Amino acid sequence: MAKEFYLVVTAGGKGVRMGADRPKQFLAIDGVPVLRKTIMRFREAIPDARIVTVLPKDWIGWWRTYCLEKNFPVPQTLVAGGITRFHSVRNALARIPDGAVVAIHDGVRPFLSVSLIREMAARMQDGRRGLIPVLPSTDTLTRLRTGENGLELIGDGKIDRSEVWRVQTPQMFLSEDLKAAYAQAYDPAFTDDASVATAYGIPLTFCEGERFNIKLTTPEDLFLAEALQREGR
Repeated sequence: MAKEFYLVVTAGGKGVRMGADRPKQFLAIDGVPVLRKTIMRFREAIPDARIVTVLPKDWIGWWRTYCLEKNFPVPQTLVAGGITRFHSVRNALARIPDGAVVAIHDGVRPFLSVSLIREMAARMQDGRRGLIPVLPSTDTLTRLRTGENGLELIGDGKIDRSEVWRVQTPQMFLSEDLKAAYAQAYDPAFTDDASVATAYGIPLTFCEGERFNIKLTTPEDLFLAEALQREGR
């Protein structure tokens, strides 16, 4: 019997680097808020997914009103974000039962494909405990630190590019595993769910991510998002 599928959409940040008048998850691409596009991509991939949306506390009312007025009747459990992403995900996991597959996805990654979601969800039905999408680094990399005279090399600065991979979301886990991992004390090294799971000892597997599964962070990213939208992604 297939496990129930839950989606946690992390959209609890304020997106200050975007420099906009509202959090970046509510900015529009071709007239549609980024958050709506992200949720609809999962809705298309897995229509019966149960959705938990994490939002800034002060914007929950705005999003609820938007969904009512703009005919976006997708059932969602709305949860207030915490002081960090870690605390936001922990808040969301409290609303998810054991025995399910849970995907954690950045609310500002609206261009992942339906096929990636479906393929990852199918793999999680095969007994995996953690599945993370990654892409190889294509840039030359070096190790630097800030010194008295600005940036300076650490040692010879060399990094083997073949061993460096960029981590994306969605990251999928068994819900009981991830809830136990998030019961750990917060550590600033917890930058995503994979780092939390690794610290708890959950074995991870990896799959190839997607080039256009980008996270919208800066105004330049919005220009790229508009171009991807025009191409029908």
